[in-house]
Amino acid sequence: MRFNISNQPYWKFLKKINFGGLKSVFFISSLLYFCIYFVHNINQISFDYNLEKNGINLSLSFLFCVLSIYLNAYAWKYIVKWFGKEFKSKNLVSFYVLTNILKYVPGGIWHFVERFNFIKKISNPQIALYSTLIEPYFMLSGSFLLASLGVILSPLYFFFIFPLVFLNRKLIYLVLKRLGSLKGKVLEVLRLANSKDQFEKKINIISFLPIRALLLEVGFVLSKFIGFYICLNTFYTGDNLNIIFLLVIFSLSWSLGLVIPAAPGGVGVFEASLLLLVGKNIPQNTIFITLIYFRVISTLADLLLSFPFLITKLFKKN
Repeated sequence: MRFNISNQPYWKFLKKINFGGLKSVFFISSLLYFCIYFVHNINQISFDYNLEKNGINLSLSFLFCVLSIYLNAYAWKYIVKWFGKEFKSKNLVSFYVLTNILKYVPGGIWHFVERFNFIKKISNPQIALYSTLIEPYFMLSGSFLLASLGVILSPLYFFFIFPLVFLNRKLIYLVLKRLGSLKGKVLEVLRLANSKDQFEKKINIISFLPIRALLLEVGFVLSKFIGFYICLNTFYTGDNLNIIFLLVIFSLSWSLGLVIPAAPGGVGVFEASLLLLVGKNIPQNTIFITLIYFRVISTLADLLLSFPFLITKLFKKN
C-alpha cells in the first residue's frame, strides 16, 4: 500500500513552514516568560523550606522520577520488539537508562545517536533507526491519552486521542516519514536515508497495535506526574487539588517540552507552559517553587542513573 501525499496542496504548504524556527522562537519565549516571572515576583518567592520535615515527600518524588525512567526504558524495549527484533531486556533497558542524561545536551539528538549505534551493532540499521525515531511519538501518544481524560472537563479533549490512530501496522510509516523530515538533523548525523523500500525489507512488525509499549509510555508519564504531584503537595497548603485538571495540564505541558527540540529535556518550555495553563487555579508562587524543585529532582534522577555512562565517556576521552 503506497501513500502519495507529497503532491497534496496542504503538504506543500506545510513543507514551506520553517518549523525549526518556530520551535526556537517558542523555546526562547518560554524561557523569557519563566525568567521575567521570577524577576517580577522574586520578593514573594521563598525556597526556605524545612527539608528535614519535607524530605520524605521529596524523596518519594525522586523515586517516582526514577521509576518513570525505567518504565520509559522498558517501553523502548517493546518498541524494538514490535519492529521484529528480540533482545535481552537487561542490556537494552540498562543502556537506555544510562544514556537518558544525553537528552539535556544541546542539540537534543545525542541520546538518539547513542541508542541508534547500540541497536545497529546487534541488529540492522533500519530497526535501529525506526525504533529510535518513533519512541518520542509513543511518549507523545501516551501523554495525549492521559490528557484526553480532560474530556470530563470539555469534549474538545477527546481529540487528543487522535495520535493513537497512527500507532498501527498499516499507518506507522506515515508517522515515521514525518518524523524523519522533522528529525532531519538526526538522519544527517546518522547518514541514513529514510526510504519505504528499506522499511519494508528490514522491518517485520509483529502485531497490529503496540499495546504493551503504549501502556508503558502511559505509565512513564503518569509516574512523572505522581512525582510532580507529591512535590506540589509539599508546598501547597490550600484546599484539595483537582487531580484530573492537574494531570491534563501536566501532560500537555510535558508534551510541549517534548516536541520543542531546542529545549533540552523540555527545560523552560514545560515550566512556562504549566505556569500559563494552571492560571489562577493554584497560587503561581507555589507552582513556580514546585516546578523548580521538580526540575532539580527529575534531573538528579537522570544524572544519578546515567553517572556510570558519563564516567565511561570521560575516561575514553582521556
